[in-house]
Amino acid sequence: MSWLQAAVLGLVQGLTEFLPVSSSAHLRVFSALAGWDDPGAAFTAVTQLGTETAVLIYFRRDIASIVTAWSVALVRPERRKDPNARMGWFVIAGTLPIAIIGAAFQDTIETSLRDLRITAAALITFGLILWLADRTRAVRRAKPISDLTLPHAAAYGFAQALALIPGVSRSGGTISAGLALGYSREAAARYSFLLAIPAVLASGILELFKIGDGPAPAWGPTLLATGLAFLVGYAAIAWFLKYISNNSFTPFVIYRVLLGIVIAVLVTTGTIAATAGAVE
Repeated sequence: MSWLQAAVLGLVQGLTEFLPVSSSAHLRVFSALAGWDDPGAAFTAVTQLGTETAVLIYFRRDIASIVTAWSVALVRPERRKDPNARMGWFVIAGTLPIAIIGAAFQDTIETSLRDLRITAAALITFGLILWLADRTRAVRRAKPISDLTLPHAAAYGFAQALALIPGVSRSGGTISAGLALGYSREAAARYSFLLAIPAVLASGILELFKIGDGPAPAWGPTLLATGLAFLVGYAAIAWFLKYISNNSFTPFVIYRVLLGIVIAVLVTTGTIAATAGAVE
């Protein structure tokens, strides 16, 4: 992987990680359109450390309150009803599905699920699910994040696990689940970002050991991409949360469906290959 490719893919990662359009799909698709090799699951996971660092900084006060309250509640049972302490347990419960499924199907996730035909289908299907969930939420009273329950936290977690398939989108899947459960757009997005922290950090740290080894890209380009993903990702978080406070997800749905159709056409006509080798 060249430095230019790394810079471009880092920008793509930062721009798309927090939008409900699937960053892993965009890295895979953009590489195919540019005639580059698939950057691979390791590169994707490590660059997500950059965007997740942006989450840690942007939500630093929320995270500090949650960690502190959860830790205190472990030794002081009377504090277990503290909303922040409960949120700590909700994040843990919501992380279990992706941890279990990710470990069980790691080889499949890193190989056959990166087929662009699957990516195109996921973009279209889950785009329509996002649209339906947003429309359904619009006719009910939107619940704040303080109304979150353990079963709902687990449902969010299973939705996040679906994002192991490129094209689904971590934020798109979890936000769709939140909207379907009746939460406001802001509440669904906020919990989505918090829920992603343990899974993304764990995945990125594990994949760090693969960088520079075998088919994975070298350290230099990967670090460049990760740094750019952090800078752009921080700005994307601020914009996205402000946008959804007054706007629907319809533009993202239209974009997903159109992109899925374009990818399907390009693959069907042989313009781009459905599968590709990893970066050397």
